[in-house]
Amino acid sequence: MNILTYKGYQGRVEYDEEADIFHGQILNLTDVVTFQGRSIDELKQALADSVEDYFDLCMEVGKQPQKPFSGRFNVRVTPELHQKTVQRAAVEGISLNNWIVRTLEKAITEEQHA
Repeated sequence: MNILTYKGYQGRVEYDEEADIFHGQILNLTDVVTFQGRSIDELKQALADSVEDYFDLCMEVGKQPQKPFSGRFNVRVTPELHQKTVQRAAVEGISLNNWIVRTLEKAITEEQHA
């Protein structure tokens, strides 16, 4: 998957061989925001233009633009799992947050290589 980023918004880019053009869509929005171009420079500019157009449209209709991911999320687990993960992180000499991040990154990497 090819991803470009502008102001925290991520756009997935794909090549359309039939039309001989790259097209993309901003990820993780309920609104549909697209862009296209024939080169990397055009794609980067089109992504920026589309995000700015999205901001303008939201302002026109009195709506707050959806925000890109903050990097934070809450996860509810059982007290037992919470205790076990804290203990595991302590044994490894790292914070619970760092242990969870490392574990998630490892799972994603393994999935990508499967």
